[in-house]
Amino acid sequence: MGMLGDPPPRAERGEIRYLVLDAIKERPRHGYEIIQHIEERAGGTYRPSPGVIYPTLQMLEELGHASVVEREGRKAYAITDDGRADLEANRRSVDDFYGRFEEEPWEAFADEISEVMRRIGRLVKTVRQSARRGPHTPEMMRAVGKILDDAMARIEEVLSGQKR
Repeated sequence: MGMLGDPPPRAERGEIRYLVLDAIKERPRHGYEIIQHIEERAGGTYRPSPGVIYPTLQMLEELGHASVVEREGRKAYAITDDGRADLEANRRSVDDFYGRFEEEPWEAFADEISEVMRRIGRLVKTVRQSARRGPHTPEMMRAVGKILDDAMARIEEVLSGQKR
């Protein structure tokens, strides 16, 4: 599972063909070996189904990007020069896909997320208590709003990776 119960990353439509080409770029593989290769590279969190892999292999063969070879008495698939060129032109798709699995899962820093949520709760409580204690001027509320806007902009920078 991803952050806050999101499903784990999956291959985008069209991306699987590059994952298959990547799996056969070093040596010919059987369909099941391709599935295993992708699953291992994805850290065991994504396993393409045979119903996705075999039609993709057929399409790659029709495109001339993969060819059928005999290996150990069984049908295996090897990458062709055209397939290699297609893979290299789309290398980023493969790198981006597998890169999603290298990121640290949110559960590894759940305590830090909980602490941030507690602080947000304290902020809400402070504003609520302040409103009960006494009258606030429009200038005070604008000043608080400005502080929150500034803080939000800085938080968005940090969470987007622009500022650490």
